[in-house]
Amino acid sequence: MSKQKLIDEIKTRAVKRGDFTLASGRKSSYYLDLKLAYTEPSVLKAITEALREGAQGLDVDRVAGMELGAVPLAVALSLELDVPFVIIRKEKKGYGAAKRFEGEINEGENILLVEDVVTTGGSVGQAVDVIRGAGGRCSRAITVIDRLEEGKENLQKINIDLTSILTIRDLEL
Repeated sequence: MSKQKLIDEIKTRAVKRGDFTLASGRKSSYYLDLKLAYTEPSVLKAITEALREGAQGLDVDRVAGMELGAVPLAVALSLELDVPFVIIRKEKKGYGAAKRFEGEINEGENILLVEDVVTTGGSVGQAVDVIRGAGGRCSRAITVIDRLEEGKENLQKINIDLTSILTIRDLEL
């Protein structure tokens, strides 16, 4: 799928207009529900190919994604790269082992973090804290869409290099 076709699919399927409060707490006149786009196999395939291209040349031992939106992306990319994946929880479970992640993170492993949409980078920062707290190394994140609201700059402060497949400008929002 071409980049323009991917943009068109996302605009058609994932862009919702109205009054929204984002995960960052910011208000917005539009919401990007990327799950509505990538549940379509052709869109998920195109996103996965773009994520794979973004990961080229990187030393990746494992892929991680924050629940819920990034999990299918992490799974798809892990299959492409043939490396395990980790699911990062937003909060500890209130039962069982009460872990902040599912899967394994081994000391010194290079973890590539994937995200569906980045606004301020807060969710990525939380996931990075979990990864680093478990002994993993994380210095790179790839997002499908960067809303261009200082996420990249905020992540640079915690030594995370953010790569985006698309930005909000590509979607003309």
